[in-house]
Formats: sequence, C-alpha cells, structure tokens
Amino acid sequence: MVSAGLEILGLALCVIGSLLVMVACGLPMWKVTAFIEANIVVAQTIWDGLWMSCVVQSTGQMQCKVHDSVLALSHDLQAARALTIISSVMGVLGLMVVIAGAQCTNCIRTEYIKARVVNAGGVIYITSGLFVLVPLCWMANNIISDFYNPQVPASKKREIGAALYIGWAATALLLIGGALLCCSCPSTGNSGYSVKYAPTKRATQNGDYDKRNYV
Repeated sequence: MVSAGLEILGLALCVIGSLLVMVACGLPMWKVTAFIEANIVVAQTIWDGLWMSCVVQSTGQMQCKVHDSVLALSHDLQAARALTIISSVMGVLGLMVVIAGAQCTNCIRTEYIKARVVNAGGVIYITSGLFVLVPLCWMANNIISDFYNPQVPASKKREIGAALYIGWAATALLLIGGALLCCSCPSTGNSGYSVKYAPTKRATQNGDYDKRNYV
C-alpha cells in the first residue's frame, strides 16, 4: 500500500513537472529587459524567448515576432530549444511507461516486472529533468555574465525571466518525482514463493501412528 502511494505521488509530481516544462518552453520570458539606469520609466519592455521576441509598450500593447532562422540564434537558445523539446517528449514517454507498470493497472501481471517498469519510468523522468536543467543553467550563466560585463551596453543587458524560474521548479518536481518512482518495490503480498506445510500425523486408537504417514 505504501509503494502504491509513492507511485501515485511520484507520478503526480512528474506530470506537473512535465506540464511546467512545456509552459516554460512556450513562454517568451526567458530574457527580459534589465532596468539598471537611473530612470526606471521606460517606454517598452523586451522579452526574448525560444521561439519569439516580444516588445511590450507602456500602454499595454504587445507585439511579438517569431525568430526567422534557427541558425541565427545564439548557441544557448538553440540548445534550449532542442533540450526542452526532448524533455517534453520524454515526459510523455515516462507517463506511458509508469501507467503501464503501475500497481493500479493490469497491463502487466507480474509484480516484479511491474515494479521494474515503474523504476524505468522514474529514470526517464530524472533524465528529462536533467535535460531541461542544462539549458536553464547555461542561459542563466550567460545572462549574469553579460549583466556584469562592462563592455556590454546597458540596452543589451537582460535579466532572468519568469520562464527560467518555472523551468527550475519543473526540474525540481521531475527529479523528486522520478526519485520516488525509483523507490517503488514489488509487493510483498505476492512474492512468488509458496510455503508448503506437511500434513499432521494422526495416532490410531492403540496409540501407534498410522503406517500411512510413513509411505
């Protein structure tokens, strides 16, 4: 019963983490304009994402433009595109694997194999979390390096956007949920070993044991 509870909790965390990865992948707020000058009243705010760049006017109007060429993007954006898509696909694959081996389903009959399938799903989710963690840390490092680089103009400096924080939260959920799934073990109630008991020897009326007990 405890193992089934861990599976449900781990699967719920992993599903939420995978959904957050997809949300972070689609949001344009990976890099945002840094307000580092004396005048914080600006006419527009720039958002840079994996798929588009957006300009938000002070009046509330927003205009977005999809990136024309993948090769024209920086290396961190190219890697983030590929790894977040791979992470999302692995999240869907991990969901199918875990459901196939979950104790609440009958796709697989053997308890030992069911537990190993759930463990494999946990490994897939942990790998998915690591895949999305790499571009997040890479892009955050580039943003911080450019921010403190005096040779970069103030208009080109960016800050960490909301998508990175969402991605880090998704990574934490995927790693924790995958670890819980890896802790799943076969049910002890059906271990596959049967205990055989010898029949009780009965004594006859004269006090001797029946000869059939020795045949």
